[in-house]
Amino acid sequence: MIRGTGGGGTAEVVVVSGAAAGIGLACVRELRGQGRLVAGCDLRAGGEADLDAVVDVADPAAVASFVARVTTELGAPTGVLSAAGYVEEIPLAEISPAAFRRMLGVHLGGLHNLTRATLPTMVDRGGGAIVAVASELAITGGEDAAHYVTAKGALLGLTRALAAELASTGVLVNVVAPGPTDTAMLAPGTIWRDPAYLATLPTGALVRPEEIAVTAAFLLSGRGALTGQVVSPNAGTVI
Repeated sequence: MIRGTGGGGTAEVVVVSGAAAGIGLACVRELRGQGRLVAGCDLRAGGEADLDAVVDVADPAAVASFVARVTTELGAPTGVLSAAGYVEEIPLAEISPAAFRRMLGVHLGGLHNLTRATLPTMVDRGGGAIVAVASELAITGGEDAAHYVTAKGALLGLTRALAAELASTGVLVNVVAPGPTDTAMLAPGTIWRDPAYLATLPTGALVRPEEIAVTAAFLLSGRGALTGQVVSPNAGTVI
């Protein structure tokens, strides 16, 4: 589905994966509210971007095709927000090789595929911004989610490597590492929603997706000389 204008105007064009719900959807709303054109992709249909598409970010060909369509219909991307992801809380012994590969494919592969597809035009224009959504668990670790923590931790390594490689091109690469966030991914009954846990947070509450979106949008603005950095809106869970 296409909304708004198109045709490669002067507005900034940001590609957002995981755009149909949670943090990704909050980022779409924030970016559009700032006047940017947003191309959203997700495994599910729907969304509120100027252009929405169903894309598996773990599929390089699908991502390349999506970015080509974005370039034709909205304009060349000036920014990328890699927010597609999911979580599974299971012990290591129960994580199958296929499940481990899929987790890495979506989180780490998704960022890699989006970057490869969008980077040439950003380098050609002399600048752009890439932001990956990781997790505070990439910093602190966490039990019963080894493949998730590994995938999120790998995002930190990839973004730092890209930041160093691309610094001279004007393309900035950073990470947003949220703390426990009030989205559907935190199911009722989990420890993250337990009043006893919430009472341990300095703010006493989960982070709201809109708060993550403000942080991501700032990093996507390319201001502040930030590159290779991890910014963690986490309600004080990591200080």
